[in-house]
Amino acid sequence: MQNKKSQKSRRKYDVSFKQEVVNMIAAGRSVADIARSLGIGENIIYRWRRQALGSTNATLSEPVPPSQVSLSEHLALQKQLRELEMERDILKKALGIFSRSQ
Repeated sequence: MQNKKSQKSRRKYDVSFKQEVVNMIAAGRSVADIARSLGIGENIIYRWRRQALGSTNATLSEPVPPSQVSLSEHLALQKQLRELEMERDILKKALGIFSRSQ
């Protein structure tokens, strides 16, 4: 039997603290960096993030909206990027042709 004094007590974190940590992840900070700076385990942070996204028993009050762009928006932006790159390349060629002829 173990003595109660030798057992580690679990730390309790309030909902606002958990939400703040999840917001740090959404802002782009890595889980490892957050865990080091706050002195808590990475697994706990991953669990809070999973709970905030609603994939398990949600203990956080509000799920954090994903900061990523939807797939359709992503595809539209890729298409626009390709078109702009093509226009840029055409203008570069035209500039080279006109600068040689003068």
